[in-house]
This record gives sequence, C-alpha cells and structure tokens, in this order.
Amino acid sequence: MVDETLKDLGAAHEGWVGVLLEDGSEPGPVYFDVGSGAHVPSSTEWHAYDGRFGRPKAALLRGACACGWRGAAEYPLDWAALDDQEPLYEADVDLSGPIADYHAHLAVIRDTAVRLPAPLLALLAGLKERLETAAEKDPLVALKALADLRHLIVEVGADAALAVQVGRIPIETVASALGTSERAARRYLNGYRHP
Repeated sequence: MVDETLKDLGAAHEGWVGVLLEDGSEPGPVYFDVGSGAHVPSSTEWHAYDGRFGRPKAALLRGACACGWRGAAEYPLDWAALDDQEPLYEADVDLSGPIADYHAHLAVIRDTAVRLPAPLLALLAGLKERLETAAEKDPLVALKALADLRHLIVEVGADAALAVQVGRIPIETVASALGTSERAARRYLNGYRHP
C-alpha cells in the first residue's frame, strides 16, 4: 500500500506541454479512428492537436501539471511556418518555454515542501550508499536490511500519521509539506493509519 501511495505523491505533479485552442479553451482528448472495436485509442499529447482528420488544432502551448496548475505564459504555434498536412510531432516546435515554466512550478512546490534537517539528510544519504554497496557485495544482507527497514517505516509512519491526526494538522498543510495534492496526501496518511 505504501509503495502505491508514494507513486501518487509524485504523480500529483506530473507535467506536460498543454494546449489551448484558438477560442482559448483547453481541449479534451483526441480520439483516433482505427476501425471497429470496443477500444478507441486517445491522446492528450500536444502534437495530437494538429487539425488533421477533424482533430482540434492547437493555437497555443503552455506548461501544465496534474495538480491543476497551468502556465500563465502562452506560446503560439506559427501555423504559417508549419506544414498542417504533416504530423505535428514531426515539426520543429520549440517546447523549451512550456517545459521551463513547468520546471519553475516544480521549484515553487519544492520550496514550499518541508525541509529535512541536515543530519537526517546525511543519515538517509549514508543509508542509501550502504544499502547500494550491500546490494552489490551481499544482496541477501541488502534484502534483509530492506525488509527490516520496511517494518520500521510502517511503525514510524503510523506514529507520524497519528500525530498529524491528533494534532489536527489540516490536510492542506500536510499536502504542502509533502509537495503533493491533498488527495495524494490523504491517501499517503491513510496508508500508514490503515495498512
């Protein structure tokens, strides 16, 4: 359960190059007609919005994040210079602006997350190094240490989650401290409270 919730913590800030149409709206997925069948493939990749085969045509690109953040800067697609008969992914489109905006968003998220004390960071770095060495030299020792570490994580995690609950720390505060969404933070806490 904990491993799955750790994925949720990171997925809360998964980013991509977003698309806006000429009218300023953010389009839904593009569906691809591949003939008959129950499954109809779709995509939300920026290059799927090329206007071909009845698909929506992107006018602007911007940074986007799973948390709902959308970049304020908008980067126009110059359709006069693009061949609208060719797939957009084959075009030489500069994505550096939306990508940089997304990375700036991540920097803000990291800056609001709780900072670990230097001694704890050093301890974690040392533990990682020693476990990696053990994995190379004596993998059974590494696996045993990791099994013991999992038990320790569950115990301490339950204590920390209980302290958050007893202290009535708002889920918004927990989410900000973990650098994730409220939904992911709630699931993370529940993973320790109800393993």
